[in-house]
Amino acid sequence: MMQLGLSTLSTLAFVAGVLAVPSQPLSSRQQTPFTTTAITTFDEPWAFAFLPDNRILVTEKRGQLRLVDPTTKAKGTITGVPSVRYGGQGGFGDVALHPKFAENNLIYISYAEAGNGGAGAAVARAKLVLNTSGGGSLQNLQVIWRQSQKINGDGHFGHRLLFGSDANSTLWISSGERQQFDPAQSMTTNLGKILRLNDDGSIPAEGNPFADRGGVTAQVWALGIRNPLGIDFDEQGRLWEIEMGPMGGDEINLIEKGANYGWPVVSQGNHYDGRQIPKHNTRPEFVAPKAFWNPVISPAGLIIYKGNLFSGWKGNAIISALGAQGLVRVEMNGNTAREAQRIGMGRRIRGIRQSADGAIWVIEDGAGGRLLKLTPR
Repeated sequence: MMQLGLSTLSTLAFVAGVLAVPSQPLSSRQQTPFTTTAITTFDEPWAFAFLPDNRILVTEKRGQLRLVDPTTKAKGTITGVPSVRYGGQGGFGDVALHPKFAENNLIYISYAEAGNGGAGAAVARAKLVLNTSGGGSLQNLQVIWRQSQKINGDGHFGHRLLFGSDANSTLWISSGERQQFDPAQSMTTNLGKILRLNDDGSIPAEGNPFADRGGVTAQVWALGIRNPLGIDFDEQGRLWEIEMGPMGGDEINLIEKGANYGWPVVSQGNHYDGRQIPKHNTRPEFVAPKAFWNPVISPAGLIIYKGNLFSGWKGNAIISALGAQGLVRVEMNGNTAREAQRIGMGRRIRGIRQSADGAIWVIEDGAGGRLLKLTPR
C-alpha cells in the first residue's frame, strides 16, 4: 500500500467531485483501535446475521448455513439450503432476517445457482425452524428473485441483501454485471443494478423509477453498477453502496433514485489489459463516486456505523476489505466522503456487521476464516 505524508495528502486534487485518498501512515495503536475476540472458524464464510437471541447465522460458500452461539462458541448446522453453484466468486452468499422475524421467522438468503447458459444469482426466503440441539432447518423455501440471465463464468454475482426501515419491509438487492460490461447499461436485464422489491419479490406499488416499463426493468432503482458487494443506509435513510472497480477505481456511491453510475462507459480505473476507460468527469450525465481507490482496496462488505461504542465513528462507513486485508473507515459529510483510516488485520476480511450493543463483528475470508468481535480498547 502506498503511504503518503500529511503534506502530500494536503495537495491531493479533487476530480469531478471525487477524492482518492490512500491512508496516511498510522501508529501501531491507531492501526488496532480495538480488542479482537475470536469466536470460531468456518470454511470459506461469506456473510452473517444476528438472531434476536444473539446467536449468529453464518453462510459458507460451498452451501452450508451455520448457527453459532457466541457465548458458548457452539456451532450447529441449518439444513434445507438449496443447491449452490460453487466456484470463483460464486456460491452461498448473503443472509438477512425479515424485519418482522420475531413474528414470522422468515430469513432471506442469496446464492449462485446453475441453469441454462451458466450461473446466476438467486434470492430465496424460508421459515427458520430451530431445534434444541443447536441447529435447525429451512422450511417452505421459495425463490423470490433471480438474475434475469445465466452467464458462463463465476464472477460478479454481487447479491447483497438489505431491508429498508419502511413499514412495507422493502428488500434491496445488489446485482453484479457478471463481468459482461454491457448489461450494466441495458434496461432489459437486472444485471449491474441496485434493485428494490417487496419482501415477496414483487414490485412495490409506488416509488420505483422505471415501474411503468414492466418486466425486470420495473425492479431497477439505479444502474451502471459493476460488482456491488456492500449496501447500507445512513441515519438519514440514504443508501450507500461499495463496489469493486476494474484495475483501480473501487468506488463508494451514494445511490440515488433512477441514477446511472456509468459502468462500463466511465470508471476511475482501467481495464485489466491496460486499456483506458474515460473518467467520470468526461461524462457528467453519469453520477460520480463519492470516493474511489487506486490502488484498490478490494471491498467486500459495508456498514454505516450507527452505534456509540466506537467514539467518533458514528455515521462513518466501515468497509471490510480483501486486498487491503483489514478495515477501511470513511468519513462522510453531507454528500462528500473521504478515507479517514485504514486498519490492517493481516487477513482478507469478507463480511462486516454491527451488533445491537455497538460492537463491530467481522468475518475473515477463505478456509479457516474466523468470526471476530471488535470492541474499543
